[in-house]
Amino acid sequence: MKRTIFFKIFLGCFLIIFTLTALILFFSFRAIRSHYRETLRTDLVRLGNALNLMVARQVSAGQLQQLDAWAKSFGARIQTRITVIDRNGIVLADSEEDPARMENHGTRPEVAQALVGEVGSSVRYSTTVQAEMLYVALPLDVYGEPLGVLRVSLFLRDTDLLLNRLRTEMIRVAAIVLVCSLLATALFARSFAKPIRLLKKASAKVASGDFTSRVILDNRDELRDLADSFNEMTEKMSASFEELSHRKEELDSIISSLQEGLILVTKQGRITLCNESFLRMVGNQDVIGRPYWGIIRGQQFHRWIDDIIEDKSSFKRELELGGSTYLCSAAFIKARRSIVVIFHDITRMRSLDKIKRDFVVNVSHELRTPLTAIKGFAETLEEVDERNRSYLDVITRHTDRLINIVDDLLLLSELEEKSIALETEEVELKPLVQNLLRMFEQRLKEKGLYARVETKGLLPAFRADPYRLEQLFINLIDNAIKYTEKGGITIFLQQKKDRMIIEIRDTGIGIPEKHLPRIFERFYVMDKSRSRKFGGTGLGLSIVKHIVLLHNGTISVHSEPNMGTSFTVSLPHLPSTPPA
Repeated sequence: MKRTIFFKIFLGCFLIIFTLTALILFFSFRAIRSHYRETLRTDLVRLGNALNLMVARQVSAGQLQQLDAWAKSFGARIQTRITVIDRNGIVLADSEEDPARMENHGTRPEVAQALVGEVGSSVRYSTTVQAEMLYVALPLDVYGEPLGVLRVSLFLRDTDLLLNRLRTEMIRVAAIVLVCSLLATALFARSFAKPIRLLKKASAKVASGDFTSRVILDNRDELRDLADSFNEMTEKMSASFEELSHRKEELDSIISSLQEGLILVTKQGRITLCNESFLRMVGNQDVIGRPYWGIIRGQQFHRWIDDIIEDKSSFKRELELGGSTYLCSAAFIKARRSIVVIFHDITRMRSLDKIKRDFVVNVSHELRTPLTAIKGFAETLEEVDERNRSYLDVITRHTDRLINIVDDLLLLSELEEKSIALETEEVELKPLVQNLLRMFEQRLKEKGLYARVETKGLLPAFRADPYRLEQLFINLIDNAIKYTEKGGITIFLQQKKDRMIIEIRDTGIGIPEKHLPRIFERFYVMDKSRSRKFGGTGLGLSIVKHIVLLHNGTISVHSEPNMGTSFTVSLPHLPSTPPA
């Protein structure tokens, strides 16, 4: 059962007041009773001292009958029991009973104390008179000679009646005090709980979305400060909520207006957000709350998402979905521990690329035959027409350039086809490079350049496509020779973990920084006049890049004008080629 703060305060105060009142009553009554009995004891001691000399003389004179008669007469007048006992514990006189019939009192605790010279006292039930009594015993002596014990005692029933009446009055007063205290406690608890109830109601309204709720208190204490802080908090929350609502509306509008499909996926794979474009992509299915693998089918996409969840990284890759091609951009959002994925439809772009590639391939195939014919006739004319040899040399040189362009275009189109398969085998990289350098010995000798191969550590064989690697080295070495006038070329080979690192450095003219981002583009040349002079096609580095990508590798370039250029290729160890 839920207990209110009023009930808790009231119950707590009630228990404290009740406990304190009971303890005060208990210890006060004990103290009063103890004090009262001590007062009676003191009075009895004084009475005994007053009677001591007279009783001692009568005992010494042997006037025992007169002593007993006196005890009965005097004890009745003062309502006090008087008992005289000799040194052996025999009762000589008693104001209540016949001494002859009374038992020996030498073992009574107060008598035993008095017999040794002390004032003894005790409270106990008397079997002789059948009542509880207070006893005080004093040594009885004459001129220092011990004669026995004088014992005086009082019945406690009258005292107990008085103490009981006193206790009743004390309980009545305590009850009145308790009731008044509880009424005051109830008023205090109510006054304390009222502001808290108001704060509770206001908090409930705020929790339900009503930020207009305010708490106004007349108190001048911490609760007033708490109410003021609550009001200030609700004002700020209201402003923040309005701002968040406005931003959410803006964000929803932006997401809805995106032409690209967008989804938000949790680490558990559930879709928690999507836009209209994504719904159109998947046929307007109900996707919220469903796992993404039930909407987007494809093991490749599932592996991408798993990699992002594991590495907390991002990716940008192409995905075939429903007959369309999408560029998927995905990133891990740490704040929400979710993944946002954007699908950009590049189907038309890829169709245009395919049309371009098909056009280039078709044109290249069509150009090869006439170009070969032109070159053949030009070479024939050179042999028979000495006068026009210079013109025929120009025709032959440009025909060779056109043939090279056509060959490179065909090779590039082949590399760009996703369906192309590498024919991998175990490759010894250093012998492969050394054999390729023999192709360039004449050109290196003509320009006075050196070419050397350096390795670091063990260089084991690794699996790759040797034919494609030869094309990669030929293009990079050819470029290095073209643009290097002095010095030479160094090919550095080493293995790092499971990757092969290839670095080709030259001491040539270098590449300005502004050209570096575009050097792998098709037909991009830094110096067109120099490219024409050396017969460059502008396709070599693009071919190199595609070969590297086919091997799932990476390529980077570092260059400074007049300081040389360095191309670094990192290739992984490829798996075996599956049998045909």
